[in-house]
Amino acid sequence: MTKNVAGELAGLELPVERGCPFAPPAAYERLREQAPINKVRLTSGGEAWWVSGHEEARAVLADGRFSSDKRKDGFPLFTLDAATLQQLRSQPPLMLGMDGAEHSAARRPVIGEFTVRRLAALRPRIQDIVDHFIDHLLAADRRPVDLVRALSLPVPSLVICELLGVPYTDHDFFQSRTAMMVGRTSLEDRQRALAELRAYIDDLITRKESEPGDDLFGRQIARQRQKGTLDHAGLVSLAFLLLTAGHETTANMISLGVVGLLSHPEQLALITADPGRTPMAVEELLRYFTIADGVASRVSTADVEIGGVSIKAGEGVIVSSLSANWDPSVFENPAGLDVERGARHHLAFGFGPHQCLGQNLARMELQIVFDTLFRRIPTLRLAAPAEDLPFKTDAVIYGVHELPVTW
Repeated sequence: MTKNVAGELAGLELPVERGCPFAPPAAYERLREQAPINKVRLTSGGEAWWVSGHEEARAVLADGRFSSDKRKDGFPLFTLDAATLQQLRSQPPLMLGMDGAEHSAARRPVIGEFTVRRLAALRPRIQDIVDHFIDHLLAADRRPVDLVRALSLPVPSLVICELLGVPYTDHDFFQSRTAMMVGRTSLEDRQRALAELRAYIDDLITRKESEPGDDLFGRQIARQRQKGTLDHAGLVSLAFLLLTAGHETTANMISLGVVGLLSHPEQLALITADPGRTPMAVEELLRYFTIADGVASRVSTADVEIGGVSIKAGEGVIVSSLSANWDPSVFENPAGLDVERGARHHLAFGFGPHQCLGQNLARMELQIVFDTLFRRIPTLRLAAPAEDLPFKTDAVIYGVHELPVTW
């Protein structure tokens, strides 16, 4: 039987801000050593089970008895105000909030858009995009240059726009609204950003239904019409998910990956000497930073035992991917950045039925960016100490607001 503190609050209130950019909050290690599953308090006033062990996290994420539907009673939300609850329950759930057959039916039509084979055809275009923005970076007449604005944000934004068929001229609008939604801004700001972004996407899908193009949404519309089942609300929901998730996470991983490699020059030297190591380096950087932590929340729909802990039906569960990815029983010396580790079994993309749909695209973008950036600008360096950078310590998606670099 695994040691646990079932029924006792572990003295941690979530969410916890990150401090050091190169380590999880100290409380994570303490809790994981105490037990891989603990009960914690939420800032909303509720309680939930906090899963921090790698084995236990995979078990929860793969178990269909844990629901992703935020509308269910007991689902662990960091805000429990009436307006948020009403908003959740009045709108159709995103794919991330669906379970079982409903989730499979929503995911199945778009899986083919993200296969390794289909994405391989995009590699030359992604390479062109990366080279284009690095050209502009090198042409800058002033240094330092903010890498976030010059490269990290525009690359995944343009890639996802072209893949989905979204006008890139609108990127400032949806980037600003997404940033407001994933940052811990005021409730009013988050609700306004959500409403504005949904209205934009609703209009986008309406226009595409009139003139579907050769892009992901155009193909989805054509496929649904062929079956006689055009689902406007479902397409809006899918577009919202793919557009918001398709650039913010990758942009932050580009920035943090650059910070990590420049702060560990011996690791950077390994991939510049042999780009064949870059895919392994990307997996290690994903494990090391795990930018989306605590977003894999569930509510139990039955009495379940995980890791020796009895979780009752109706109780909330939050999986800490970051803590699981720093579990020393799985990753030796997790605090060390080791690009030769081969950490493919990390949970940065989740696990089980809800594992990230766009993970292959994100991997490709990261590999191309790192290889190209350090090949073309081998003298690239941080223009400020890493510990002084403006990290998003309190954001849902961890990252850095600005990244001044020079060469």
